[in-house]
Amino acid sequence: MEPNMEYIVAQVTQKEVGRRFQVGPEIIDYILDRQKSHDLEHDQSMLDRMVDSLATTWVNASNFKVALLGMDIVSALVTRLQERFRTQIGTVLPSLIDRLGDSKDQVRDQAQSLLLKTMDQAASPQYVWDRMLAGFRHKNSRTREAVCFCLISTLNVYGSHGLTLSKIVPHICHLLGDPSSQVRDGAMNCLVEIYRHVGERVRVDLGKKGLPQSRTLSLNKRLLCHSSDKNIDDEDSVDGGRSSSSSKGASSVQRTGSMRRPSSASSKESSGAGAVDEEDFIRAFKDVPAVQIYSARELEDSMNKIREILSNDKHDWEQRVAAVIYIIILSLYLNSEFISQF
Repeated sequence: MEPNMEYIVAQVTQKEVGRRFQVGPEIIDYILDRQKSHDLEHDQSMLDRMVDSLATTWVNASNFKVALLGMDIVSALVTRLQERFRTQIGTVLPSLIDRLGDSKDQVRDQAQSLLLKTMDQAASPQYVWDRMLAGFRHKNSRTREAVCFCLISTLNVYGSHGLTLSKIVPHICHLLGDPSSQVRDGAMNCLVEIYRHVGERVRVDLGKKGLPQSRTLSLNKRLLCHSSDKNIDDEDSVDGGRSSSSSKGASSVQRTGSMRRPSSASSKESSGAGAVDEEDFIRAFKDVPAVQIYSARELEDSMNKIREILSNDKHDWEQRVAAVIYIIILSLYLNSEFISQF
């Protein structure tokens, strides 16, 4: 007897783990074979039951092998239904976001790969990200960190074209103050990646977010390290403007590597022997954001904070470097008669 939709839904909804391993490949074969599954798209209520059960009892299963098999079945549905799977995205996203923070690399990687595949075949990246924003506030710190990595992967696969980053950046900025240092690092790496794709407009927009001075200095320092990156898509914008290198077809979606925290070394492109030349140094020195100081009192307060940081060797090295950068900013953008007071 050939399986039909009613039989497949019954297999999906049963809870015996051993049986799930047996029927999983059969379910995938049924979904991908259009002749067998000619009734897949005709009974919406049965499809809804099937996807809901896959999301809640397979993808969210405590047994990681069941979770992986569940994601394989959902992936088959995306392949088969394409844009018609769009109505099911809201059902599976919460479980996939949970899996992004799983303790096993294999599960995290597959969850991210499935999210990227969904962005490519079922809906636009922005449609998916509009529904993933809650992931930045997930109770699991590993998940919050992984959502940042997922955005980095999205930018690397699709570019910033089609993403309204102005909707996403405030959530990332909030994570700069996260209790977890790993999450803070992930958020910082995420902003650096956005800067690499979008360019100087990011720093202008970040200056309007009201971030604490210490975070602003640290962030500016990181962004300055990438300001001479030749791969910045200058025509992109934070609001999802045109990108010259962003749109990629289905062939560009590949299984991503393990979602581990990127090292600082891996984020720098290799260059020729020796340091930067004089022209590059001058450009990097002057390529700093503007500041808004309207009185000598504000200037004095800022300089006192910098003096306190630089004179105390117990301060974090990153804070001291950021303080030096802020002196450069002041020297370039403030009236010389203020500077002469110091």
